[in-house]
Amino acid sequence: MPLDHKAIIKQIDVLLVKSNDMNTALLPNTSVAAMVNTLFSTVHRLAPPGSVYHRHAKLQEPRLSQMNTMFLAIEPLRGILSALRNDYASGYLQSVVELVHADLFADFLDMAEYLLQNGYKDAAAVVVGSVLESHLRKLCDKHGVTVAKPDGKPKKADTLNSELTAAGVYGKLDQKNVTAWLDLRNKAAHGEYSEYTKELVAIMLQGVLDFSARFPA
Repeated sequence: MPLDHKAIIKQIDVLLVKSNDMNTALLPNTSVAAMVNTLFSTVHRLAPPGSVYHRHAKLQEPRLSQMNTMFLAIEPLRGILSALRNDYASGYLQSVVELVHADLFADFLDMAEYLLQNGYKDAAAVVVGSVLESHLRKLCDKHGVTVAKPDGKPKKADTLNSELTAAGVYGKLDQKNVTAWLDLRNKAAHGEYSEYTKELVAIMLQGVLDFSARFPA
């Protein structure tokens, strides 16, 4: 599901107000511990994986292990959440998520290029096709296009391609290219190895690289 930035910002605002109203000197240790753990877990739940927010929150872990130092983590965690809130409000977090996705896709496409260069065109075609389908699903999440049918079963990649085009995410020419790449992937997955060449897989690889760069998710 796409990130609901307004709901996330509201969650953070409520927690910031609640934690700001705490008087740790007058509250039992259990209440302080509950708030610290809530702040810590909220950072990890709402921040992108591997982000600076995670790293800064992790620095507070030693304080979380001792009841007499736990309260010292409240203000640093509040500061991290406040920065996270501001970045969501400014739209910066979408860029972070896109960069994470781009890095993951690049790793798999590097793998496909290695396979292709070493004579494994069929395996390379399957990898590139899988990366493409994953990217289509992430584009759907980003643009509010549903990836499942009413019965809960996932939609086919060709269907997602058509619906992304209908939603104006990309045009008819890109749709035709995606259709051709998915068709090549299907041939590779079903053992129809003589239906395409190494050169076509190389063109597909470069095309998917370009497509994912022009339409980040």
